[in-house]
Order: sequence, then C-alpha cells, then structure tokens
Amino acid sequence: MEEVIIEIKNLHKAFGSNVILKGVNLNVSKGENVVVLGKSGSGKSVAIKCLVGLVEADQGEIKVFGSEISQMNTTELNTVRSRMGFLFQNGALYDSMSVRENLAFTLKHHDKESSAEDIETQVREALKSVGLEDAIDKMPSELSGGMRKRIGLARTLIIKPEIILYDEPTTGLDTITSREISELILQIQEKYKTTSLIITHDMACAKLTSNRIIVLKDGVIDAEGTYEELEKSDDPWVRSFFN
Repeated sequence: MEEVIIEIKNLHKAFGSNVILKGVNLNVSKGENVVVLGKSGSGKSVAIKCLVGLVEADQGEIKVFGSEISQMNTTELNTVRSRMGFLFQNGALYDSMSVRENLAFTLKHHDKESSAEDIETQVREALKSVGLEDAIDKMPSELSGGMRKRIGLARTLIIKPEIILYDEPTTGLDTITSREISELILQIQEKYKTTSLIITHDMACAKLTSNRIIVLKDGVIDAEGTYEELEKSDDPWVRSFFN
C-alpha cells in the first residue's frame, strides 16, 4: 500500500464573505506528482498556504507526514516546513546576492552546523542538478527567466526536501524553456523521489509532469484523473482546460 504523505479532509476557508474553499478532500502519496488546475480565484494558492500553515483553515483537517498541521506549535510547524521546498513564480531570488550566496544563505538557515567547505560542495551539487554550475558567481540580474527558475529550483533542492510545492513553474517562459523546466521537475521526482503539488495553467507542463491531475471549481475538487482521462471527460468545463 502506498504511503500517504499529504492528507486533506473537508478543507474550508473564507475571507469574510468571500468563500474560497468549500470542502476540499485530497490524498497525495509518496513520490507522486499531482497537478492542480483551476481558474483564477478557484483556491489553488489558498489550499497550498493552508497546507504549509501560512493560512489557518476555518474547518477541516490537514495532515503532513501523518501529523495534523493545526495542532502544531511554531517549532513543530517549522520542523515540518524544513522537509518541504517551494518554487515561487519568479524564483524569489535575493537580487543583492550572487547565485552562490543565494543558495548558501538558504542552506545556512536550514542547517546551521554546515562548514564553509560543505556548503560550497552542496551549492555546486545543487547547481549541477539543474545544469547551471557555471552560473555560480552570476547575479540574479544577469540571469534569463529560465535560468532564474532553475536557480530557484536549485535553492529548493539544496535542503533535500521530501515535498516540493511548485507555483506556476513555467509562467512567463517560452515554449522550449517551459519544456526544459517541466522535464527538470520530472527528473527531480525520479532522482530524489519527491512528492509534489504543481499549480500550473500550462497544459504541456501538466501533461509531462503529472501522475494525477485535480481540477478545482467552486471551492471543491470537481474532477481528478490522469491527463488522458480528463482530456476525454464528458464535462465541457473540464475539457475546456485541454482545448
């Protein structure tokens, strides 16, 4: 039986009179890539923020690694977060730091016991895993959009996360670079056995990276299945994502 890493049961969230989530239920197994689709405002980002404890759910249960998020104190929550990596839309690099310094800063924050030599080794290893070891001394302003995404991914990988949350990983990239990033997500899953949630509007990315796709509509999961299953859905709204 596959080990369930993320369990979400009956998740509800509203901001004032604006009801976003109305009872989301989702299990994600170890090593699985789940793509999250939905129109703008459907609650994709809110669900992710609830998952990591950045937003408090109004109702429901969220378990990560078997532990209930809402029952954790700050120390326990940070311990869980240390096992999770995030790739933000713009890479979220520190503009005043070189690529080396960006990655080293993350590692020092995560593991205060690492020596300077060990940090350098891990920085180079992370950059090598995304094919950008030569960019180690560049500043973020010298990087293309695709390179920033790759460096952002290297910074995520350097803490060796068990779960990775991708927020629109291919947004703003040309078709070729988008495919390269999608292939990289797949390689990371295969090499590091990561469990991932991937928020995307890019159906080429969804097709390449997903083991399963869920579709959010009106605050609940409206449909789920493989890319091929959903592409053949009888529901015109679901099929609209694939046109």
